[in-house]
Amino acid sequence: MNIRLVFRLAGRVELLVGASLLLPLGVALLYGESPWPFLLTMAILACVCLPLALLPAPPAFFQREGFATVGLIWLATCVFGCLPFWFSGCFASFVDCLFESSSGFTTTGGTILPDIEILPHGVQFWRCFTHWLGGMGVLVLATAVLPTMGVQSQYLARAETPGPIVLKLVPQQANTSKRLYAIYCAMTLAVVLLLAAAGLPLYDAVVHAFSIAGTGGFSSKNASFAAYPMPGVDLIVSVSTLLFSLNFGLFYLALRGRFREVWRSEELRFFLAMVALATGLIAWDLDPVYHQGLLESLRYAFFHVTSVVSTSGFFTEDYALWPQFSQMILVLLMFCGSCSSSTGGGIKCARVLILLRALRREVRRIAHPRQVEVLKMDGKVIDSSTVRMVLVFLGCYTVLLLAGGLIISLDGCSFSVSFSAALSSLSNVGPGLDQVGPTSNFAMLSARSKLVMSLCMVIGRLEIFPVLVLFSRAAWRRT
Repeated sequence: MNIRLVFRLAGRVELLVGASLLLPLGVALLYGESPWPFLLTMAILACVCLPLALLPAPPAFFQREGFATVGLIWLATCVFGCLPFWFSGCFASFVDCLFESSSGFTTTGGTILPDIEILPHGVQFWRCFTHWLGGMGVLVLATAVLPTMGVQSQYLARAETPGPIVLKLVPQQANTSKRLYAIYCAMTLAVVLLLAAAGLPLYDAVVHAFSIAGTGGFSSKNASFAAYPMPGVDLIVSVSTLLFSLNFGLFYLALRGRFREVWRSEELRFFLAMVALATGLIAWDLDPVYHQGLLESLRYAFFHVTSVVSTSGFFTEDYALWPQFSQMILVLLMFCGSCSSSTGGGIKCARVLILLRALRREVRRIAHPRQVEVLKMDGKVIDSSTVRMVLVFLGCYTVLLLAGGLIISLDGCSFSVSFSAALSSLSNVGPGLDQVGPTSNFAMLSARSKLVMSLCMVIGRLEIFPVLVLFSRAAWRRT
């Protein structure tokens, strides 16, 4: 392990995170609030990370260095990112600050705050801006902005990009990152303009656009989007979260006029079919509940289906009070999540498709032992190593989910609370069910459970392996 190079890269990226604090600092000054939470954090980041960024190191950099670097950077980002919360004095403990920061950067959206609206504008801005930074990935931002990382960026992208396939639009990873962020910024700006046109104040439009783009769930209002009871706002949020849940490579293809390739994406078709089916079933189940007609039931169903499947976690209704059938569909959507190379969380639709096709192949192999069948997606053969990694990922995901739920249950929580809290953190959804539902928060949990959930959020965002490599003793051995 090239330890010096790992720490040098971590130092450079954390300095970039410190530079991003200039935006909430400007917001705090604009509203006449104290700038010290951000100035103190920037000073600490400079003192700690500047020496690391200047470390001399040999250039050897391979896959294990890439995975360890990504895991270290994300954990450090969550720790440093919580310092403005701590210095603001608005949080009860440092663990609460760490939980909120981890929830922000991993775009989970769960909170421990019973009253969000008391936060200063600058702190509120930083809270939602962490969603935007974490949505596309801090390493993608670093490779797009910094002149040179001094290493082969594909190892970093492979560790941070969600999904079983690494997104690479052009030969150089740095140029891919720039194109991704150009699309990301343009889409975020479009959401800001649409929300402002729909009647939201400019500040609210900006902070909510950050959360929508990152498919997080933070809001500047305690009631989330229920504070804006306008069908037009619901439609903008639903469609926007749905778009940010798609593979960003499809937007690049669409901009180049390659629409046939976009529609040939089997993951896209599977994702849209799943959203349509879930919306129809929940609307049918809710129709007797609301007594307002099928269209109104479709409105509520579509909003919350897109919110959950994109792992955004916004709400206009307390779905924890819905019929059990609707709640079960939402839980299944939490597992599946969004598309690969999107800002959403969950297992990802590509993995679900690969799993279903591997299952079909095994059934056919039992029926016809001599038949040879290869797995394909989008007309390309899926190699055996990808299938193996998908199965290993699903096994690790299940073990971590059960372990997280078991630890949370030590607080005396019910099964639905313990299981949904672990699932929402590992899939980066945000709210769970019952006492941790969309109209509640996680303040009731112990410090131990909050730390476990914070770690699960990072593990889920990085899709397990970078964090496991970071804590593996074998990975740090010198060779």
